[in-house]
Amino acid sequence: MEYKRFGNKIIVRIDKDEEILEQVKELALKENIRLAAVQALGATNSFTVGVYDVAEKQYYANSFSGSFEIVSLTGTINTMNGEFYTHLHMSAGNDKGEVFGGHLNRAVVSATCDRMAIYSFASGVILSLSVPVLIPAIIALPF
Repeated sequence: MEYKRFGNKIIVRIDKDEEILEQVKELALKENIRLAAVQALGATNSFTVGVYDVAEKQYYANSFSGSFEIVSLTGTINTMNGEFYTHLHMSAGNDKGEVFGGHLNRAVVSATCDRMAIYSFASGVILSLSVPVLIPAIIALPF
């Protein structure tokens, strides 16, 4: 991974065989990012995304492997209980034009993820688990 900071913006390139969430966490901790918006494009050959079924209170994860273009990776970096927390969603398309997506659990870069932009904000948010569905929810801004 390489990156360059321009004020509150950070432009990132995640390299082949690096896992996206691991690199985002490493960068956030190194740069002391407590609140940021994340956007990215790139390519992956192995990823896991999931969906939470609110009615069943069950999380379903789906894993994919092959050649995929990341058509959208978006979300936030913040903190929960004083610790690093990120909430990213990713959609990736295959050579048939089929697109799969959901909450990002894991994604390994196959070529590059070189269009990642992180927009850091001065203040943070406080996250707490939403009791009815057990999904992190914003409860205060700023702290």
